Amino acid sequence: MARPNIMVVDDEKNICELLRLYLEKEDFDVTICNNGSDAISLIRQNQPSLVLLDIMMPVIDGWEVCRQVREFSNVPIIMLTAKGETFDKVMGLDLGADDYIVKPFDTKEVVARVKAVLRRSSTADTEGEVRYDKLTVNIVKYELCVDGKVIDTPPKELELLYHLAKNPNRVYTRDQLLDEVWGFEYFGDSRTVDVHVKRLREKLEGVSDQWSLKTVWGVGYKFEVKTP
Repeated sequence: MARPNIMVVDDEKNICELLRLYLEKEDFDVTICNNGSDAISLIRQNQPSLVLLDIMMPVIDGWEVCRQVREFSNVPIIMLTAKGETFDKVMGLDLGADDYIVKPFDTKEVVARVKAVLRRSSTADTEGEVRYDKLTVNIVKYELCVDGKVIDTPPKELELLYHLAKNPNRVYTRDQLLDEVWGFEYFGDSRTVDVHVKRLREKLEGVSDQWSLKTVWGVGYKFEVKTP
């Protein structure tokens, strides 16, 4: 079996080499890239298993790299940055990042996060799809079909909808959704969940009276399915 390939994109070469050392010890292949422009080309050509992506880089910053990559690939992306403000975290997640680690970081934690994101990605590749009246969510193809039409949907929105729809009528808190969909066990801001739910509702409103994306006030959200 081929070893997973991790692409490390950071203009700080000492950080790249440190991450290479630890990742290779865990049986990952590692590709290094030091600017955003080259990273986009390499991701398109090499199709890595996961990308560790710094935000503050020359030529093209990490936010723009993430945005452009999401136009052609669902490769898992973990953002690496010295910025720790909530705004920066929310922006990275909204652009389609799968996880977010603030520098200075513990290298062993980075390796653990890489493994966790790869596990979630592997599960998503095999679980399939959920179907309801006029709605199909396919996590393998990353495809949302509403009333017979394929709707362009960012990866994280689709993952959130899939997670809720495969567990109908179960109420999730925002923190649970951050943990189970984004992988953030301690990420404290819930606004990114609210933003994604709002965007999903704009796509799903009025499609069917048999199911709906519901707010449970004071708790969180659920995919409500009416029983006969």
